[in-house]
Amino acid sequence: MSVSIHPERRSELWHGARDSLPMLVGAAPFGLIFGTLASSSGLSALGALGMSLFVFAGSSQFIALTLLTSGAGLAVIVLTTFVVNLRHALYSATLLPHVASLSQRWRIPLAFWLTDETFAVVQHRYGQQDGAPYKHWYYLGSCLAMYGNWFAWTLGGVLLGNSVAGLDQLGLEFAMAATFTGIVVPMLKNRPMVAAALAAAAVALAARGLPYKLGLMLAALAGVLVGLWLEGRAEGDDAAR
Repeated sequence: MSVSIHPERRSELWHGARDSLPMLVGAAPFGLIFGTLASSSGLSALGALGMSLFVFAGSSQFIALTLLTSGAGLAVIVLTTFVVNLRHALYSATLLPHVASLSQRWRIPLAFWLTDETFAVVQHRYGQQDGAPYKHWYYLGSCLAMYGNWFAWTLGGVLLGNSVAGLDQLGLEFAMAATFTGIVVPMLKNRPMVAAALAAAAVALAARGLPYKLGLMLAALAGVLVGLWLEGRAEGDDAAR
């Protein structure tokens, strides 16, 4: 029995997946490298695929794999990956006004599938003031595309195993940095946005040596604070005129 989807919903779903294409390309090397490292580190093929299915968090999976290989306990692994993913609290707070009216059957899977890449794409869509009622279907389209892409490339890495030596040393991860730069730069449309991006970049560089990716959290916090401060000043100047 075929399932019929409202044309507007189907269009949003398709556009969400389509607009995530650059992110799919950027995430592909990471999925491939993870699958390859997992298979060579002693983790079973099912274990590696299970992590991509039920964890679905690239940085956390790499860190968990490293900790597993070093013999770390479960509590250490859980705590470390929790700290690494604290940035998702910022993503959730940003998207909450747009998804608050959705039922739990929508919000729970969308929360699970939320990634850095999907946030970048979906936040841009929610920022468009077109009054479209099915933007959560766009969100879903991006989620499904990223989820399927990550699992497929993990599977590819697992199948490659040790057949391609030094795959993790080829610098393939640069694709993700280039992809994010291409998406973020067009969104820097005013002085607070530019200043927030520069502040976040400066803090990220200065704090890059901190453990557990804490530099990323500090960079995000710095960007938010600088952006809010400048926006507050601009509103105050406007009110004073």
